[in-house]
Amino acid sequence: MSRLLTFLSFSLLTFLYSCSSVYMPNVPNTPMLTTKGEFSGGAHISLKGNGNFNGAYAVSNHIGVLLSGAYMKYERNRKDFEHQLIEAGAGYFDTFGPNKNRIIEVYAGIGSGKTLRTYREFDSGVLVRTELQKVDYSKTFLQVNYSSKKNKNLHLFGNDYPINYGTALRISHVGMDAFLIDGIARPKEDNIYLEPIFFTRMRLSDAVQLQYTSSGNFGLKNRKYMTAGNSIFSIGAVINVGGMKKNKKPL
Repeated sequence: MSRLLTFLSFSLLTFLYSCSSVYMPNVPNTPMLTTKGEFSGGAHISLKGNGNFNGAYAVSNHIGVLLSGAYMKYERNRKDFEHQLIEAGAGYFDTFGPNKNRIIEVYAGIGSGKTLRTYREFDSGVLVRTELQKVDYSKTFLQVNYSSKKNKNLHLFGNDYPINYGTALRISHVGMDAFLIDGIARPKEDNIYLEPIFFTRMRLSDAVQLQYTSSGNFGLKNRKYMTAGNSIFSIGAVINVGGMKKNKKPL
């Protein structure tokens, strides 16, 4: 339980101190595949309304493929923010440990996204200025996932729910393909992001789990628009079918 409180505290801090960026990261794909033919799918939503889907399939006992996407449309009086992102990847996974209850995954992939931001300035309630920013960008990423299927039970409403923890580290390079402000081309920017990810899963059945995800977002380059700061705090559901059974249940 102390680990869960730590994750919650980390998420709250990163959410409160997040700053504006044209890049909005998606919820990383952490399928925790265990064997050939296993499918993992998930849907997540953040506090800011960033909707994400993740899918993964094990094409062999050690090779998996990924597909992920995200969409958000955030409208306020002074600022609108809309983004779309799709990415795909492939990589290696394996189980290890005395009971084969630990999983390591390494994935690499590419992606493409769009961001549309609108800023408005008011004077005594009258709109005096509007700025429209439009960005098209490309993305490459490398990600390492680790999890243990050792379970800790959460006693809730008279029932015990197995709780699992996992972590991942994603390194992403994101570069603008086009950048327009009020229809005028501006200098393009890029950045390299480090994203440490923590997730907790509560298993409702052999196939279905609830997932809470928190993440930081740190940029290695000093940029004005393609900066860091948008962190992840999301709640979602994950299904795993076709994996190890009984005493080797998928995470």
